Amino acid sequence: MELKYVIPNMEKTFGNLEFGGPVELGRGDTRRNGQDTYIVRRRYKLFSDVQRADDIEVAVAGSVKEKDFEYMEPVKLVNPRITVEGYAVNGRGFSDYILHADDIVKA
Repeated sequence: MELKYVIPNMEKTFGNLEFGGPVELGRGDTRRNGQDTYIVRRRYKLFSDVQRADDIEVAVAGSVKEKDFEYMEPVKLVNPRITVEGYAVNGRGFSDYILHADDIVKA
């Protein structure tokens, strides 16, 4: 059986979420199609009252309209899921846990 993603219990895992702002495009966020570059995913920073040590970063599809909420405005995620991407650096294995959502809406 292949594990494609995990659906988190949002209330227990993240609690209340507030909008922090967009994250600059980075590795894996864009793709090239000949001369054209298009956005594959947009990433946003969120703040959690449960996960206080680190900011939460959520990825939504590039086809979703860009979000422009007020700073610290309460938000909810539509269809959240967590995936894992593994990579190696100098022969050592690392993994990134990525929170995905179909959309971000006002809470």
